[in-house]
Amino acid sequence: MIAEAGLLLLWLAAGLALLQAVTGFAGLARRDDVVALGLAVRPVAIVHGVLCAVAFLCLIALFARTDLSVALVANNSHSAKPMLFKLAGAWGNHEGSMLLWLTILAIGGAGVALFERRLGARMLSATLAAQALLAFGFYAFLLFASNPFARLNPAASEGAGLNPLLQDPGLAFHPPTLYFGYVGLSVAFSFAVGALLAGRTKDDWRDFARAMRPWVLAAWIFLTVGIAAGSYWAYYELGWGGWWFWDPVENASLMPWLAATALLHSVSVTANRDGLRAWTIMLAVVAFSMSMIGTFIVRSGLLTSVHSFAVDPTRGVFILALLAIYIGGALALFGWRIGKVSSGATFAGISREGALVANNLLLSVILGIVLIGTFYPIAAEALGHRLSVGPPYFNRTAGPIALLLVALLFVGPLLRWRSDRPGRLPKIAWVLLAAAVIAAIALVATVPATTLLPAFGLALGIGLALASLVPLAGRSLRRTPGATWGMVVAHFGVAVALIGMASNAAFTEERLVALAPGQSTSVGPWRVDFTGVEPIAGPNWTAIEGGLAARYGDRIDRLTPQLRSFFTPPTETSEAALLTRWNGQLYAVLGQPTEDGRWQLRLWWKPFVTLIWFGGLLVALGGAIALVARSRVPGAIRRLVARIRS
Repeated sequence: MIAEAGLLLLWLAAGLALLQAVTGFAGLARRDDVVALGLAVRPVAIVHGVLCAVAFLCLIALFARTDLSVALVANNSHSAKPMLFKLAGAWGNHEGSMLLWLTILAIGGAGVALFERRLGARMLSATLAAQALLAFGFYAFLLFASNPFARLNPAASEGAGLNPLLQDPGLAFHPPTLYFGYVGLSVAFSFAVGALLAGRTKDDWRDFARAMRPWVLAAWIFLTVGIAAGSYWAYYELGWGGWWFWDPVENASLMPWLAATALLHSVSVTANRDGLRAWTIMLAVVAFSMSMIGTFIVRSGLLTSVHSFAVDPTRGVFILALLAIYIGGALALFGWRIGKVSSGATFAGISREGALVANNLLLSVILGIVLIGTFYPIAAEALGHRLSVGPPYFNRTAGPIALLLVALLFVGPLLRWRSDRPGRLPKIAWVLLAAAVIAAIALVATVPATTLLPAFGLALGIGLALASLVPLAGRSLRRTPGATWGMVVAHFGVAVALIGMASNAAFTEERLVALAPGQSTSVGPWRVDFTGVEPIAGPNWTAIEGGLAARYGDRIDRLTPQLRSFFTPPTETSEAALLTRWNGQLYAVLGQPTEDGRWQLRLWWKPFVTLIWFGGLLVALGGAIALVARSRVPGAIRRLVARIRS
């Protein structure tokens, strides 16, 4: 009965989503009797979120029990799977992932209804109505095209299992993290639509931006963590030695992050200085539009990827229709109402606001490059021309602009609000920027293996790591605002990640060899001895495990790369072995045996590659510091401590 209860809850939640939209739009009316109906939108949104969450818990329970009478469980689970992967199977497929997406969307609306007290009644009603309309379309999609609770008759004798590439702890948490990011952007989108529908007065734009900012910041944090986790999973699980391939599905998560980064800076200007109002509205629409486009890419069957689940073209058409309605409607509303949005506070070109506008323009250009590179091959194939757009295009076009963006971080945070002049900036900022350029030129001249782009990246990364600390100079560290600490940590994280990316591109060494037991090879500073192979067994797989002894100076470490064979579904995977040191990683992949009894081995020495993900975590940590600093929690804690002391 769990499946039937989950389906019933979905239908009830869909009905409440429609009621939430009706009551929300009623709050925009001028008649007192209709406005009274709008007062019900808060409780309706809260109950709607609860019902959808319970429906998703029903789906998790079905996977935990391995209920093979449910088609989704039979197609994506197996009784022999570890419990973690049984639970992850609830969202490791098309229907379950869409229900998770919808659940977080509904909970986001409930959170706005429950906690938001800064907005007026009209603005809040319009926001919750927009959020409900988003949810209602996806309820229709699930209930009519992708029912996650459909029964099998008769029940399957055993499940088909989850894609082995997805049977990894990182993939158990990677999709929910990204979805939390997408939903935060959906709330920002609803705020923007609510502002356009309800209208804002001259004095309450700051309240609007301050209400939106925590959702944007939280979404940006989750997207950052999700992208970093997905990158590291692809790096160690797929066995190809890279951390980013510019795959269309990777781009599907990068595009919302780029738009969210621009939106985060813009909404901060609106909240603090009452400027960039139109930018904030537009970027909120664009950021969620990128999330919708990413959903279409992954769920439509348009692409074949380990991330892609849908293969039914009907589903793709349904999602495309939702995308056209939501994005097209929002852009039409933006074009219709944006003329009534005043420009807000003005500022000089050389100012903190001016630097943030330049930041947003550069991010928008990179977003456009990624969007074109992702969809151009799809459009060309639809016209009968098969082609591919790979890393060379993205690296050569987006790379220089990204470095220009990094250079802007040297001086942008040091500028004053409203108006400033270059001569007032601390000399250390200009010294660091000049030193970075000189170091890059020297690196290109002295290290033959280093190309121009990684050299500039490495030099700018080191310079930015120092420049990011300049805002703390001359301040009392204890009295420095939390938001400033968050900015410093996030920008320092960007520098750390950039150093890792540049080092990986410039100094990686690769060795492809075929060795017999007892033979050795070298890569970078390592000597690697091949000791042989042996069979091993796991909970739902068997493997051939290679033995490697890696020597660096007097120390010897053991690596054990594997070739795994999963039972259900029958799949072979390559499990890389990683040896991490402070200055990089030794990366080993076991290949196939040769006719003369040797085994193929692929080895990489990747200096400072781990800084890529450490930097990503620092960026997210900076966002978290800023989020906590701007929330009401610290003040509540201080008041509680004061009461205890008194």
